[in-house]
Amino acid sequence: MPSPLEILKQYWRYDAFRPMQGEIIDMVLSRNDVIALLPTGGGKSICFQVPALVMNGLCLVISPLIALMKDQVDQLNKQGIKAYAIYTGITNREIDIILDNCIYGQVKLLYVSPERLQTELFRERAKKMEINLLAVDEAHCISQWGYDFRPMYLQIAAFRNEILPQVHTIALTATATESVICDIAEKLELKSPAKFKASFARQNLAFAVRSVEQKEDKLLEILARVPGSALVYTRSRRRTQEIASLLLRHRISADYYHAGLGYELRMKKQDAWKKGQTRTIVATNAFGMGINKENVRVVVHYDVPDNLEAYYQEAGRAGRDGKRAYAVVLYHPGDKLRLQAHFQQAHPSIAFLQRIYQALANYFKLAVGSNLLSYFDFDITDFCNNFNLGYSEVYYAIKKLEEEGLLELTESFYHPSRITVNVDKAELYKFQIANATLDPLIKILLRLYGGEILGNFIRISENQIARMLNTTSLVVKKQLEHLNALKVITYDKMRDKPQLAFVTPRYDAAKLPLNRQRLAERSDIQRAKTEAMIQYAEQMEKCRTAMILDYFDEVVFNDCGHCDYCIEKKRKISKSDHIRIKEMVQYALQKGPEYPEEIGKLFSHFELPILDETILDMVNKNILYYDDQGRLCKRNNQGL
Repeated sequence: MPSPLEILKQYWRYDAFRPMQGEIIDMVLSRNDVIALLPTGGGKSICFQVPALVMNGLCLVISPLIALMKDQVDQLNKQGIKAYAIYTGITNREIDIILDNCIYGQVKLLYVSPERLQTELFRERAKKMEINLLAVDEAHCISQWGYDFRPMYLQIAAFRNEILPQVHTIALTATATESVICDIAEKLELKSPAKFKASFARQNLAFAVRSVEQKEDKLLEILARVPGSALVYTRSRRRTQEIASLLLRHRISADYYHAGLGYELRMKKQDAWKKGQTRTIVATNAFGMGINKENVRVVVHYDVPDNLEAYYQEAGRAGRDGKRAYAVVLYHPGDKLRLQAHFQQAHPSIAFLQRIYQALANYFKLAVGSNLLSYFDFDITDFCNNFNLGYSEVYYAIKKLEEEGLLELTESFYHPSRITVNVDKAELYKFQIANATLDPLIKILLRLYGGEILGNFIRISENQIARMLNTTSLVVKKQLEHLNALKVITYDKMRDKPQLAFVTPRYDAAKLPLNRQRLAERSDIQRAKTEAMIQYAEQMEKCRTAMILDYFDEVVFNDCGHCDYCIEKKRKISKSDHIRIKEMVQYALQKGPEYPEEIGKLFSHFELPILDETILDMVNKNILYYDDQGRLCKRNNQGL
């Protein structure tokens, strides 16, 4: 059995684990339940992927994010690790093949959404799999106290108890308060879980809020003063384009990104930014998931986020290389009213939720009781026009229905073309002889994709096949459709439109099972989160970092020294303050050596940074020194 470090070196080419990763992996391999809270970019996935490769069998990963599932599976496959993802939008035939491979093949990781756990097909097949670990990603989704609650997560414990009673669980998240962590342990029914919580403190990241009347001018000033790669977040798709145009007019390299763009264009823009060809990307919060660009120097929030969890996660994309970076919120006096209005819009009435659900059922022509986990291409603009509804009110109603576990909206959905051959080699050969016009296409498919295409869904490129056949992609698509009609292959064509799925069989809208009490409680929780975000943006009487850490229940006694509050406080400290503090240090050491912590008790919370600076200055000038016990001492031949 290879060691975790050997696995890390072989597949990830790292010589050592990041802080806490090794300890978490050891605890998982010791068959303990684990809760791991690691910040964005902290390497959460390694904590279950490495154990999955060390142990026999496969790791079942629960994740609510299709984009993240697909990204991780693609990366694992590139590294030579066999992994699959089952999500809304792939065919039943492909699901069937994937599940068979997980039972009989050498699959190491299977990613599924929590909704999949409720289907009879999956539950029966899971019983036959050799599952060695259950990994619950984005585990904060299980808690209604969290910022992204998903009721389907509440079913994970029942699934585990029935199907995987001997399998241990690792629950992972990047942002969670202490109450959410406790909720995760309780709702997943973890058995004496080992808890690992990395500090939310980022010593190299300076937080700031700029209260301004003209956000455009301040943004230009920030980008002029902070060189290097930049990321600007805004709420609306339209504004991403407007701000990118503004930056380009001022000769700042920029581009825009949002979920409404086609897949290839999104990837082109994203890659140009990652490679440094574009300096600034202006984006909605659809951007950033799975992107690990280390040298981002500044993240600017042009619009204030809804809560500190989302803000911390997005701001945390700056400075992952450990070098100085900045996270700035641009705040206008009118933003408070906009945030409060947005909160109201994001919590529509029960009657409106029922109306939207009925309209969607009518739009897709769904009968009551039908379409469990069915998915549809969804043009929200066309839907709004059909029913004379506003875009924002529809969007937030769908998100609330999604939060209630009834729908699933995937905005930036890209599903490449895939095919599998449904017949064996002998039958395929007979077909080629009998169908000379299709023989060249089949030969190209076998040459490009080999024997894997027999019984497995393989991603294909119609353009590449067309070039090799010296024809057009339209001709190739028609031939593939013909082969599909003949049942020789299954051809799952490329889709690049937002997908809307009915997670449950379609309900009668009047009897929609909405949890009214939970909706009311969630509204109160989100209102408190909105107010905490407003307080963060408006206050200038506390260290920004300390405020964020306090929000996440992390106790700190010192200010960070580099946020906007701390910088402003330093500017106000005069020479007389240094002299006064130096005299107090002299007084504290009159009776002999003393620990710095004891000296610190003589000073207020706001004086501690200048105390540290004063002591450091006195040590550097050979006035003070530290003894073997870490106590401060004055030199006998030096006066204070």
